[in-house]
This record gives sequence, structure tokens and C-alpha cells, in this order.
Amino acid sequence: MSPRRRIDLSLYLVAGSDVVPERSLRDVVLAAVSNGVTAVQLRQKQGSTRGFIEEARALIMVLRPLAIPLIINDRVDVALAAGADGVHVGQTDMDPRDARRLIGDARLLGLSVTNLAEARVVDAAIVDYVGVGPVFATPSKLDAAPPLGVSGTSEICAVLRIPAVAIGGITCANAGDVLSAGVDGLAVISAICGAERPDEAAAALAKQVLAARARRAERRVS
Repeated sequence: MSPRRRIDLSLYLVAGSDVVPERSLRDVVLAAVSNGVTAVQLRQKQGSTRGFIEEARALIMVLRPLAIPLIINDRVDVALAAGADGVHVGQTDMDPRDARRLIGDARLLGLSVTNLAEARVVDAAIVDYVGVGPVFATPSKLDAAPPLGVSGTSEICAVLRIPAVAIGGITCANAGDVLSAGVDGLAVISAICGAERPDEAAAALAKQVLAARARRAERRVS
């Protein structure tokens, strides 16, 4: 088995044409990664498979020269066809063991975790990172599980043995509290895609991540 890749979860953008309907997805993503976003997930709930693949390939052309990974939401077939860096699956999507067998060890595999029971059975030999949430209620995912809150997120992080990124209703105003739960980073949709200035929104969130890490380092020293 070859060594698996690592992913910087500091600021993880989930985006798709459905959440930026009046803007260029490429422009929003480029503005975000130029101001602190460290990973991008492409989520397309509508449209054709061919269109999904074409969108992924277009983003890869922008992101790969910047060493920013592109993760595909749910669709292993799209990830493979487009040559993406990985795939992220939910609890009702393809079994992570099947996804890993199909994508091999060279690509990243993320898994959504919504409660402690799911967190306890995550196989670190198969999954590279988990998305924990929703932390707060969010309009971006209508079928989302009940919100965990900061305390619930912290409980899940305590049992995980792989990196975790928090998602769900995260804004610049609550980012510091979420980061205190022990996650490795923040995953956002509307906080950047819905902002009037995606570049400024990304920069502000990235600043929150850096500040949280500085506080952790201070506590370790003291």
C-alpha cells in the first residue's frame, strides 16, 4: 500500500454552480483560494454528469497550479473521470470501503459524520478526514441532521483519530467558538459563496483559523 495523501483542512470551501447562480464559479473559487482557502469541494446536486465532470476539470485547471486539492462530493465516477484529488461521501452514499477500493490510495477520501456513533466506527485505515456537522442549523443542506452545537462537535472530535473539519452554519462571528472544539479547520459554503466579496470573506475566516492556532500554541507553552 502506497503512502496516503494529506490534506490541509484549515479553510475548506464547498461550492457549486447552485450556490453561486449569478456569478462565475471559477471566479468565486479563485478569489477564495487566493485569500486563504486550502481545499475545495465541488458539490453539484443538479445538472448532468457530463456537466459535473466538465466543471470539475475547469476547476482543476485553476487549482492544481496552486497545489489546492479539488474534492468531489458524493460522485466517485465524476472524481475518477475528471482526475480530481479525491471524493467526499456521506453516511447514505457509497460505503467508504467501496469508495477507497475504486479510487485507490493516491486520492483523498472524506466522510461526513453527524453523531458520536458514526464517529466511533470511522476506519482510519480507509478514511483520510471527516466532516463533522452540522454544527449549527444551515439553509445550505435542507436534509441535514440535527445541529451538534460546539459541545457536540467537541465530543465527536475527542473520539476521532483522524483530522476533522467542522461544517454547518459557520460564519466569521462563530468561527472562533467552533475552532475551540478541536477541529482542524472550517468548512463553509454560504459564508464565502454568499458573501458580496468572497475574497474578503475568505481572508477573514483564514485569519480566525490562524488566531485559533496561535491560542492553542500559547496554551501548550503555558
